[in-house]
Amino acid sequence: MTPVSTASAPAPRSAVVFVFVTVLIDMIGVGLIFPVMPALLQDVGHMDLSQASVIGGWMFAAFSLAQFLAGPLVGNLSDAYGRRPLLLLAIGGLALDYVLSALAPTIWLLFIGRAIAGLCGSSYIVANAFLTDITAPQDRARAFGLVGAAFGMGFVFGPAIGGILGEFGPRVPFWAAAGLAAANFVFGALILPESLPPEKRRPFRWRRANPIALFTVFRGYPSVLPLAAILTLYHFAGSAYPTLWSFWGIAQFGWTELTIGATLALFGTMAAVVEGGLSGPFVRWFGEHRLIVAGLLIGTGSALGFGLATTTTAVIVLLVIVSIEGLVNPCLTSLMTAEVPDDAQGELHGGLSSLANLAMLFGALFFTQTFGWFIRPEATTPSPGAPFMICAGLYAVAFLGYLWVSRRPVT
Repeated sequence: MTPVSTASAPAPRSAVVFVFVTVLIDMIGVGLIFPVMPALLQDVGHMDLSQASVIGGWMFAAFSLAQFLAGPLVGNLSDAYGRRPLLLLAIGGLALDYVLSALAPTIWLLFIGRAIAGLCGSSYIVANAFLTDITAPQDRARAFGLVGAAFGMGFVFGPAIGGILGEFGPRVPFWAAAGLAAANFVFGALILPESLPPEKRRPFRWRRANPIALFTVFRGYPSVLPLAAILTLYHFAGSAYPTLWSFWGIAQFGWTELTIGATLALFGTMAAVVEGGLSGPFVRWFGEHRLIVAGLLIGTGSALGFGLATTTTAVIVLLVIVSIEGLVNPCLTSLMTAEVPDDAQGELHGGLSSLANLAMLFGALFFTQTFGWFIRPEATTPSPGAPFMICAGLYAVAFLGYLWVSRRPVT
C-alpha cells in the first residue's frame, strides 16, 4: 500500500497539547455524567431502572443521530475553512449545552440537551483531521492513539469526579462539565493556530456534507470501504459499554454512583496507558494488522466475560484485559488515512464519524431495549449480562470479517 498523503509542517507543541486537552475535556464532561444518569432519569421521569435504561438508550440515540448528521458537515467545513474555527465553535457549544442540561426540568429538555451535545461533540473529528495535517503517515496510528489516550484519561477523571459530585445531586456534574468546556474554549482561543494552510483547502460542497451520501468519500479508495464496514460493526458492538455500564452495574451488582465512577476510571486508566503510552511501540513491534486481530479477539473474550461475571472483582480483572481492544480503532483508522489525500482527510474523518455514530445510534437502541427486556420486573430470571453475550458474538463476526478483508487483494 503506497501512502498518497504527506504531512504539513509541524504545528507548535501548544497546538498539539490543545488538541489533546480538547478531547480530554470533552470526555471528562461525558464521564462526569455517566454515573448520575440512571438516578437523574429515575428522578426526572419518575420511573424504575428498566424504564430508565430504555429512555437512556433513546437519549443516547438522539446524541448519536445528531453526530451522524453533523459529522460530514463539520469535516467538510474544516477542509474548506480550516480546523481552528470549527474546534472553537464545537467547544463553545458544548459549554452552553451543559448549562441547559443542568437546568432541564423535564425528560424532553434532557433529550434536546443530548441532541445539542451531539451536534457540538464533533470536535474530535476536527481534532483527528488536525493531527493528520501535522503528522507523517507512518506516525498516525500513534497520533490517533494519543486521541484514544485522551478519551481514556477523560474516563479516569470524569467518572471519578462525577461519582463524587453525584453525591451532592445528579445535576451538579453538569455544572462542572460546563465550567470545563468554557475553560477549554478560552484556552483554545488564546493559543490554537491553524493547521491547514489555504493552499491545501478546497471549496465547500453541500453534496460532500450530505450524511446519506457519506459513502462517496470511500468510492475512489478500494480498501477503505470494507475496513470502514469492519470498524462500523466494531462500534455497534462496543456501544453496549457506554449505554449499559451504569444500568448494568446497578442491576447486576447494586453499584452506587461512586462504584460506577471508580470502574469507569479504571477503564480510562488502562485505555490511557495502552492507547497513549503503548500504541506507538506496539505498532512498531507488531504492526497494525496483528494489533487489530488481537484487539478483536480480546474484545470477543472480554465481552463474554462481562456477560458471565458474578462479582465486581471479575469485572476489575476484565477491565484490565479489555484495554488492548482500544487499539483496534486507531489502527484501522491509520490504515484508511494512508489511502486518502491531504485535502480529503477532514471528509474521511467526518465520514468515519458518521458511520460510528450511526452504529452507536442503532447499537444504543438495540442494547438498551434488549437490556430492559431482560431485567423487566415480570422477567422470571432477570439476566442483566445477556446483552454482553450478544456483544461478544458481534465482535467475533467483526474478527472474521477483518480476516476476510485483510486477505483480499487490493484492486
